[in-house]
Order: sequence, then structure tokens, then C-alpha cells
Amino acid sequence: MTRPSLGNKIGDTEDRGIRRSWLIFSGSFVLLGLIAALRIGIGGAHPLDWVLASLVVVVGIAAFRHRQAVDALEVGRRAEAESFARILQGLSRSISADAIVEAIVEEIGTGTGADHIVVVRRRPDARVLEATLVNSRTGGPSSSTLFPISDLEDPPDNAIRPPLLAASPQGGRRERGGRRRPVLVESSGPRAWPAQPDPAVVVAERIAARARSVYGLKHTISAPLTTDDGPVGAIVASRRTAEGWPASAERILAGAAVEASAALARAYSHRQAEERASTDALTGLPNRRYFDEFCALLARRRRANDAVGILMVDIDRFKVLNDTYGHAVGDEVLRAVAGALASAVREDDVPARYGGEEFAVLLRNPSLDVAIEVGERVREAVAALDLSRHGVAGTSVSVGVAVAQLPDQAITDIIVAADGALYEAKRRGRDRVIAAPPPSDQEGATGPAGATGPLPSEGWMTTEPSLARTTAISLTSRPPTT
Repeated sequence: MTRPSLGNKIGDTEDRGIRRSWLIFSGSFVLLGLIAALRIGIGGAHPLDWVLASLVVVVGIAAFRHRQAVDALEVGRRAEAESFARILQGLSRSISADAIVEAIVEEIGTGTGADHIVVVRRRPDARVLEATLVNSRTGGPSSSTLFPISDLEDPPDNAIRPPLLAASPQGGRRERGGRRRPVLVESSGPRAWPAQPDPAVVVAERIAARARSVYGLKHTISAPLTTDDGPVGAIVASRRTAEGWPASAERILAGAAVEASAALARAYSHRQAEERASTDALTGLPNRRYFDEFCALLARRRRANDAVGILMVDIDRFKVLNDTYGHAVGDEVLRAVAGALASAVREDDVPARYGGEEFAVLLRNPSLDVAIEVGERVREAVAALDLSRHGVAGTSVSVGVAVAQLPDQAITDIIVAADGALYEAKRRGRDRVIAAPPPSDQEGATGPAGATGPLPSEGWMTTEPSLARTTAISLTSRPPTT
């Protein structure tokens, strides 16, 4: 059995006090009415008795109306509190920005009486604003579009804009816990901004103006979404009627903006933590963990006709470079090579720092010729690097290429094949691209005793996709590269 909370006990005490006060008032009122009725009924009523009876009736009507107003106010406040509690409950379970939007739009629409709700937020992975429109009346599917980032990033000016519903140079009151209470902006006609408008308010109205233009909305009220880094978006509520927004709607929208801002800050921090955990701090490329997880995910979702290729890229004589110029210069060379690698691969490919001076690239749907071409682009991009400011004449890479030849060939096997081709590129003199042959050719590469090994030089399969040297070889077991 759950024990009653302190809040419930206080609420029960207040309810009992209100009921007791109303019983005393009602009893006194009835007694006063009976006295006035008896005096009039006896027949010797004085004019003052009629005045007293009239006052009793007026006071009774006023008390009844007051009781109705108090009940309506209490019902409204309870509904507002319940709506806000549901918003908080939804936000507490939301760990992504999309889930946060879904958690608040329905309750904001219900609590404010708005016809449409637009939640606009900056996407953490791109310099755009994503706007989500929800029809609160029909409950139809939401629609999303992109707003220009200038609505968020342009500095405030003194252009003619709709007036502020409430404004302060500090951008609203600070509540307990350091959260900023948002300033609401209601659009009701052109008027100039104050001399020093709050940037968050300017952003909220810019976004509201954009929403009115894009979606054809009218009579909007908006509240900014802010984090420690500044404004990140706004919540815009709209309705068809031109009546003023009730105070309860303002409170719900302001409270929802505060809590949604905090939830977005948590979601962005969580995303940044995940990115840091999956990003190589030195080069900015995905790390080995991310690469392995991505390959595992792709393997589960891979269809029978999906081709997969792997490039294994290793900086030639990197240990000598490190010993000669120092680790600081070695780090700069790693960054430069990573940048060249990222710029040379295709948009859908996934480059990663695999470990030390070795990099890996997952190729999506390549043919063998395409994979070789991408590998050659990587080799040429690294060879073209200007490292003279670090005192280094230049550097080169060796590239091993492997492409899945069977629909169910495991990605780990393709990595092993590319790794073997990389070793052969090192063995053949470095600064070159070597491709592993199809499995059928590998099976035929056997020595006199049937042992698998490199094909003899006259048996190599050479491909020339119009780009420099490339040689297909058989797979070999690979000792550590140099």
C-alpha cells in the first residue's frame, strides 16, 4: 500500500479548510435570510428589512457566482498542472531530439488550445533548422521542412517587427537551477523593437515569422529554445481566431520551452558524448570502434545484391618519419593524411582511423574497378600533400583493396583480404595500390605441395583502370607491416 505524500496531506488539509469556511458562510447566510424573511412575514416590516433582504439576495448571487469562478479556476489550474506533468513525463523518457518534439507537441496543443504547433530546432549534424508542424485539431501526421540557419544566427537589428508580449534586456527571469524563463513573443502588428532586444526573443520572432510565411499561420505566440550555447530554436503556437492568448496558454508554452530546452541540451550532450566516443581525437575521423560497429550493422542489414569493398591504407615508413622529425610532426602528418583520405573517397564511403598509422575505408556498392580507382585517388591525394611547413618533403601510402565476390561473404573476410593485399603492396615496394583477386583465383594459387601462397610474378592478374599501377594478387597471411 502506498503511503500518502506530504503534498496530498497539504491538499487534503486545504480542501477541508475551504469546505469548513463555506459551511460557516452558508449557515450564516441561511440564518440571515431566515431572520429577514421572518421580519417581513410578520407584517411589521421596516424599509430597512427590505433593504436587508435585497442585500441577502445580492450577496447570495455574488457568492454563488464567486463559487463557480473559483471552481472553474481550480479546474483550469488542475488541467494546466496535469498537462505540464504529462509534458515533463514525456520529456523524462526522451533521449533524442526527435523524441523530445514528439513528447511535447500534443500536450502543448491541448493545453494552449492552439490549432497548430511548430517546433523548430537546430540539427546537431548540419547547419540547418528543422521545423516540425503538427495539426493539434485533426491530429494528422506531422510534416517537416528546413528553415535557413540565418533565422538563428543572424545578429539582432532594429528592423520593424511585431511587438513583445513581455521583454527584458536579460532575456527573462532566471529560475531556480539557473534555467532561463523564456520571453514570449506574440505577433499582433508591426512595431519597432526596443533599443537592445534580447537575442533569444529576436530569434523566436524570426522563426515565428518564417513559420507564418511557410505554413500560412496566423495569430502566433512563440517562445525560444535555449541552451548554454545560446538559442537553438523556438516553439510556435498558432490559432485561427484573433482573440488574445489566455494566461494559462502563455504559462504552458513558457514552461514547455524551459523543459524542452533542458531536454534538448541533454540530448545534444548525449550525442556529443557518443560522437567523442566514436571519433578519433587526433584526426577527426571515425575510430576503430565506430568502424567495427558500422560494419556489424551493415552486415545485419545487407541485402543479397549489395556489394561491399574495403580499402586498407597504411602510411609508408611512418616509424622512420616519427623517429626523424618527432611525434608532434608525426601527428601533423597523420592529420594531413586523414584529411586527404576523407576528401578522396566518395560521399557514401566510410573512412576511419584503424589504428596507429593505418586507415580503413568501407566502400558502398563498388565494383572492383571502382574500388581500385578510389584507392588510387587516395594514394595520389596523399602524394600531393604539401608538408614542407613541417620540414617533411612528402609522404606516401600503400593501399590494399578487396571487394566481396559472394553475396554472403562476411565483411570480416573482406577486411582480411584487403589487409593481405596491403601487405603485398608493402612487399612490392610501397606507394602503390594492390587488389586482392576473386576467391576462385585464390583457390587456384597453390604451390607444388598444395600450400596456398602468392602467385608467381608471371601469373599476376594486372588491372589498368586508366589510373597508374594496380596489381591483383592472391591473399596471403600478413605479418605486421612496416
